[in-house]
Amino acid sequence: MTSKGLSATAAHALFPNAATTRDITVRVAVSYFAEQSDPAGGRWFWAYHVRIENESRRTVQLLSRNWTIIDGRGARHQVQGEGVVGEQPLIAPGASFDYVSGCPLTTPTGAMTGRYQMVGEEGVRFDVAIPRFALTGPAVAR
Repeated sequence: MTSKGLSATAAHALFPNAATTRDITVRVAVSYFAEQSDPAGGRWFWAYHVRIENESRRTVQLLSRNWTIIDGRGARHQVQGEGVVGEQPLIAPGASFDYVSGCPLTTPTGAMTGRYQMVGEEGVRFDVAIPRFALTGPAVAR
């Protein structure tokens, strides 16, 4: 999905996590999904909404992703693959691409960070940072 950019204030309010690399801004909003979680069974689930904004003067294409998922015990899990949600989107100058995905954990807290590999219309590949964001479930009764 492509769309016009948001004002800086609106973007920060909707997407509090952001990182910019080579005029490509990756914004992330995350939500805990109680209906997909089962804390008694050791499962917590979050949905995250990513917006990739192209503020450069060239069209770019997202080729692959590399996520690092850290659970509440500090264990690190790597997730790599082509594209995102089955797509390798082309993002024109001034446009953005949005998608939503999810992350289950066996702990009530964690974090995610990573990078996308992009290619510009001139054929040069480069990495774009995905900002680190927290995965926080509801307070656990003690």
